[in-house]
Amino acid sequence: MQLTPEELVAEFHDAVMELYFARKRIAVLEAENAELRARLEAAAQTDA
Repeated sequence: MQLTPEELVAEFHDAVMELYFARKRIAVLEAENAELRARLEAAAQTDA
């Protein structure tokens, strides 16, 4: 499969956009994970 230069640019653009949104989602998940860990630690200290 050979791509034209225009198709190659379009494929690259799509890949860059997917990476951009994946990184945004990762940041959201990391923040959620940190919040859940803090809540879990607080609950563990309350129970102790």
